[in-house]
Amino acid sequence: MLDYLSLQASTENPTFVTIIFTVLLAFLLSSLIAYTYDKTTEQVTIPIGFLQALILVAIVAATVMQAIGDSLARGLGMLGALAIIRFRTNLKAPRNMVFTFASLAAGIACGVYGFTIGIVGTIGFCVIAFILKFSPFHFSTTSLTGILKFDLPKSSPELPDVESILNQFCKRYAQISFQISQPKIKDIKEPPKEKVITYQYHLKLKNESDSKHLDSAISELGTIQSIKINFESLAENV
Repeated sequence: MLDYLSLQASTENPTFVTIIFTVLLAFLLSSLIAYTYDKTTEQVTIPIGFLQALILVAIVAATVMQAIGDSLARGLGMLGALAIIRFRTNLKAPRNMVFTFASLAAGIACGVYGFTIGIVGTIGFCVIAFILKFSPFHFSTTSLTGILKFDLPKSSPELPDVESILNQFCKRYAQISFQISQPKIKDIKEPPKEKVITYQYHLKLKNESDSKHLDSAISELGTIQSIKINFESLAENV
């Protein structure tokens, strides 16, 4: 029968059984992390390469840590060898970066024979990830964020009406810019036109279905002109 405690103690000269156990445990823990990412992410299209990388990076980390052992010379040599490699892959989403570090941490824990730390840490990480999925901090695919742009004559009193509509349909919004401009006159005999203010708002809708209602409600205002609304879904990017 495999002695679990003897595996944790054999850090200087690991046996073949210890190495196999370490690699298998790193594989199991990283697979659990990849499964958790797959079930908790709000991304529509999940890159399979990223899921495979979560599993493989833990095995690589465990192998590196076993190869270094307690040797300072091996550690410096490994550091120099890894410095030659240029990693150019950018993780745009902070959440993806955290999952990558979690897989690395699980592999490192297995590589230094901290099996208990690796198991408890990985299970705790995955459980909290599932809890966050159902908490107020989760990514919502039913909410849209976007930019609203429209023109109003300088003397128009309808800006408070626009913000009242935004309060009705938006979870939050903020005015990010406004610009005063003079409309061009095509005919010299034509009297000067009133100056126009171009407003731009950054907003987040309460529900995805509110996008059409928001456009209709703002369009009903008498003096508003050139309404442009550009929405995009809140999604993670690798």
